[in-house]
Amino acid sequence: MGLIWSLIVGGVIGAIAGAIINKGSSMGLIANVVAGLVGSAIGQSLLGSWGPSLAGMALIPSIIGAIILIAVVSFFISRSA
Repeated sequence: MGLIWSLIVGGVIGAIAGAIINKGSSMGLIANVVAGLVGSAIGQSLLGSWGPSLAGMALIPSIIGAIILIAVVSFFISRSA
């Protein structure tokens, strides 16, 4: 049940981050989950584990990390296209 809960929270974090930088409509469910999970790791390694936590992920640093990840990936995808 812990893995499923982490995937759900990761998807929500990725969707929030995509909505904040207006890339949420072009991302699918899998991309939201990946952005949320990887963004959580990036955010917590850069900013630490402060603020409210859910499924082992600090929400505020995780959202900031997902925003950074989506912005960097979008930058490189738009440059290559």
